[in-house]
Amino acid sequence: MTSPAGETRMSEDDIQAVNKLRDAYNTLQAEIGKVIVGQRQVIDEVLISIFGRGHCLLVGVPGLAKTMLIQTLAQSLQLSFSRIQFTPDLMPADITGTEVIQEDRGTGQRSFTFLRGPIFANVILADEINRTPPKTQAALLEAMQERQVTAGGRKHSLDAPFFVLATQNPIEQEGTYPLPEAQLDRFMFCSHVGYPSEEEEFEIMRRTTGGQKVELTPALSGAEIMQLQEIVRRVPIGDDVVRYAMNLARRTRVTTPEAPEFIKQAVAWGAGPRASQYLILGGKARAVLNGRYYVSTDDIRSVAHPVLRHRIITNFSAEAEGITPDKIIDKLIDTSPAGQGRSVGDGRLPNVMGQAGK
Repeated sequence: MTSPAGETRMSEDDIQAVNKLRDAYNTLQAEIGKVIVGQRQVIDEVLISIFGRGHCLLVGVPGLAKTMLIQTLAQSLQLSFSRIQFTPDLMPADITGTEVIQEDRGTGQRSFTFLRGPIFANVILADEINRTPPKTQAALLEAMQERQVTAGGRKHSLDAPFFVLATQNPIEQEGTYPLPEAQLDRFMFCSHVGYPSEEEEFEIMRRTTGGQKVELTPALSGAEIMQLQEIVRRVPIGDDVVRYAMNLARRTRVTTPEAPEFIKQAVAWGAGPRASQYLILGGKARAVLNGRYYVSTDDIRSVAHPVLRHRIITNFSAEAEGITPDKIIDKLIDTSPAGQGRSVGDGRLPNVMGQAGK
């Protein structure tokens, strides 16, 4: 059912599913917290990207538990998991798989058989993705966008749900191959993993230097995740919030009339339409995970940095002055009108249930 403004109203079944997603989110937070200390914002962004049916790139210096976070998440879900350690000698077939000749012992006939590579799993950890050459990096593009692999002229579908969670070290330049902008754009989020606080680091020392073992309980199955992904897409959002998300992305482009002067001075290339889509999907997922049934401009602003930071390419002048994409996004948010920022009432459960039958 839709309103005159074009908003999709949520049914009672949808609302029950939203409550289930919120409960699952709380359970996942608790399970991941058994292993990972702190990094709450990074965990939120990874979970938002999963429920938004996107991929996530984690950028941080070594030793900040990026790999452990992804492994822990996979253990907390009833999903198959593959870790691919990217190295300079890795070939595309090492990721996607290859066709080999096999002989039938009974008939003596030979035929080509496709041997699946590690990409055929639900959760893919692409560890240090910038350490492999572009030819191998490109092997991920079809899988990330089309959820399939083409080999020997045949298409092989990947099992759903499918997520690529990649890690990258920002401080090493030798022996690395920066991801092309086209591949960066395939990632819904680019999350920055920072150093822990003093208290968090103290707790990390206590946990990791002892002999205790942690048992994780899977919280969601693959079928449940796909159901919840559909629910996220049905969360109501007002036209004013959609326009706010669209304007944020459009104002990063130096060729559009909406672009402010500081964008024209500091940016070479801005975000494309995929950024607007991910701002909305990220806002919807964040709203539900926070127990609300509407999307506000606050939700859009909260996901603006991980959505836009890898889609804004600064020019030489900005780099020379130390102007980063995050600083540009900060100023962009400060100078963007927020609008009303709501889509359905006040987002309380009784009100939404009342709207469902209209």
